[in-house]
Amino acid sequence: MALLPLDALTARLDNALAETPPGRCVWVALSGGLDSSLLLTLATDACQRSGHRLAAIHVNHGLQAAAGTFEQHCRQLCQCLQVPLTVAHVAVDTGSGKGLEGAARQARYAAFARQLGRGDTLWLAQHQDDQAETFLLGALRGSGIRGLAGMPGVRHWQGLTLVRPWLDIPQDQLNEAAQQRSLDWVDDPTNAQCEADRNFLRHRILPALESRWQGAGQRLARVARQAAEADTLLSEYALAELPDLCSHAGGLDVAGLMVRSRARQRLLVRTQCQRLGLPTPPAKRLESLLDQLDAAPDAQVRVAWPQGEGRLWRGRLYLLTTISAPEQWTQVWSGRTPLVTPLGGRAFSVLPVAGTQCRHDAFQAGWRQGGEVLPLKGRGRRDLKRLLQEAGLPPWERKRVVVVLTRAGQCIAALHPPSGLSWVAGGWRLVWQAPSALADLE
Repeated sequence: MALLPLDALTARLDNALAETPPGRCVWVALSGGLDSSLLLTLATDACQRSGHRLAAIHVNHGLQAAAGTFEQHCRQLCQCLQVPLTVAHVAVDTGSGKGLEGAARQARYAAFARQLGRGDTLWLAQHQDDQAETFLLGALRGSGIRGLAGMPGVRHWQGLTLVRPWLDIPQDQLNEAAQQRSLDWVDDPTNAQCEADRNFLRHRILPALESRWQGAGQRLARVARQAAEADTLLSEYALAELPDLCSHAGGLDVAGLMVRSRARQRLLVRTQCQRLGLPTPPAKRLESLLDQLDAAPDAQVRVAWPQGEGRLWRGRLYLLTTISAPEQWTQVWSGRTPLVTPLGGRAFSVLPVAGTQCRHDAFQAGWRQGGEVLPLKGRGRRDLKRLLQEAGLPPWERKRVVVVLTRAGQCIAALHPPSGLSWVAGGWRLVWQAPSALADLE
């Protein structure tokens, strides 16, 4: 026997709370519309039964005249339910190139990350119809299997757990449950407009599909779940295979990639990007990168995409956050107090060995400029350029090498903080120290 709408919705919340560790705060993302107002109302009862703490967060984007009405409704609802409410006012970057909906979503999630505590759980009110729309949007954009997977029911993101407990519930059941509870909510006037792609699908396309194929929305959501499962399996296979292509020096072995099929290369590169927390390259950029895997060893291959890039060097493919030349930086320094460079990471000091004389304000630290020579103990004068080549430091990292000069311009130390590589002239020693808020930047 099928559960009544309210019973089905409550059961999903109870199941979600059973998976939520004790002591974690459960937040509801409250827009003020029917779906989220119903979610908060039923969550209040569910959390009282389970003993979980409950709070709500409303993000005011300030994009329409009704924004104040939405905020006021959220305040009144939370006061009535005796649920603490956090209101976050955000500025939406309409020039980001993500479109209005995408930019608003980015601002909203940034507010969630700022306001919620690490380890907290955030409930979102998306439902089966939203999932069907997301699937169609992904298909019409030509997305791959990850894009077709739609929204996950549970996702761990920036220390939070995002949960969509009603992702398998159709909108009609939410509407019926809201009527059963005599719920009040605020309708977003823009939801009735079809200029936005999602609204066009909601009002024009999905009703037409339902009239021809009853249960079309449910079937599309089911395909999204199957795509998500397939994507998860592919990621597991790729993660098991990647260690064979990686080395302690970083990067992926190009020869190993080239003996694999092009489809497998795509999967491995995308998975490695995700593993490193990088945005995955768009399809054309990825094909361009893979086309150049057999480039000559001395070729300077670099393929960039928003916030990421791929580089080839010495038979390895490096996937990186976009690297730009560091801003001009120099620091007059005693050498004895710990110094942190603009690259962050460990602090360091340069100290004289017994018998070496120096002034306390005798040093200047800055980026490598080229032409530096280090007098190394037992090795004589060595060009820093040659030392970097021997150490296998990739060319794009050599701009981020720090050199320490005396007032007379003599180079007595060179180091690369991200990797820990360092060279010190005779008569001196370099001491690495853990980062500290007390490190002296002088």
